[in-house]
Amino acid sequence: MNSMTGYGEAEAQGKLAKVTVQLRTLNHRHLDIQLRVPRVYLSVEEEMRRKVRQRISRGRIEIFVTRFVLRGQGRRLELDEGLLEQYIKSLRRAKKRLGLKGEMDLSLLSKLPDLFRFSEGEVIEKSEGSLVMKALESALRRLERSRQREGRYLRLDIQDQVHSLQKVCAGLKREARNLRVQLVSSPSSREGGEFPVNQRGSLERDNSVLKGDIHEEVVRLKIHVGGLSGLIREGKPVGKKFDFLLQEVQRELNTISSKAPNLSVVGLVLTGKEMVEKIREQVQNVE
Repeated sequence: MNSMTGYGEAEAQGKLAKVTVQLRTLNHRHLDIQLRVPRVYLSVEEEMRRKVRQRISRGRIEIFVTRFVLRGQGRRLELDEGLLEQYIKSLRRAKKRLGLKGEMDLSLLSKLPDLFRFSEGEVIEKSEGSLVMKALESALRRLERSRQREGRYLRLDIQDQVHSLQKVCAGLKREARNLRVQLVSSPSSREGGEFPVNQRGSLERDNSVLKGDIHEEVVRLKIHVGGLSGLIREGKPVGKKFDFLLQEVQRELNTISSKAPNLSVVGLVLTGKEMVEKIREQVQNVE
């Protein structure tokens, strides 16, 4: 069982640059990948998405990629020769047309805007693309360890709640047997008619209002709770399966309380619903 929340970070260094990849995962109903990468790595963005989808099935994943150019590597000063030629031609025309005196020298070049620029190289070698993927792989491993570590705590807590649900099932099973005996031995069952008014009132005072047999609902409830227990031991993503089974458990508890609304049954149902809500709260963090 893995948590949906976690963090992983790794870096890899090449000849020209050092790459850092940071991963952060948060709760989300589906898989949502958010990438923030430098423009020079846009060519490997889809490959990064595929790698993440292979390892994570649910949650919001935020990926931050940072590129640090090594000192003296990758950056170069470039002269825009085309722009320089245009400057020289324009200055010569102005000198000739306006009758200006003087000569152009190198000191003028430093004052001309946009003539020089720094370039880090838009074309990234394939080796640097593999550098990004190497850092991503290491960050994913650390992220998985983080999610597994938190998942262990979630599993222990959910296991305790499921164990409490199993106790509720056992209690409802006993109540179902008692209710069946009362139904069979009730006057309406023997005579095939309705409860007499005084008999109904007596049963209400004894908190034993008999509206129906809950045996089938208790059997289904036990099956669903057993399914929850089985999911705890699975190694695959189980968050959505938990959601489905918890809905079924809630449905059976509601049916039981409506068919047999006496105090002992209602008390067990309320306890069961409390356990369901606690499990549902934790399952929001489960992948």
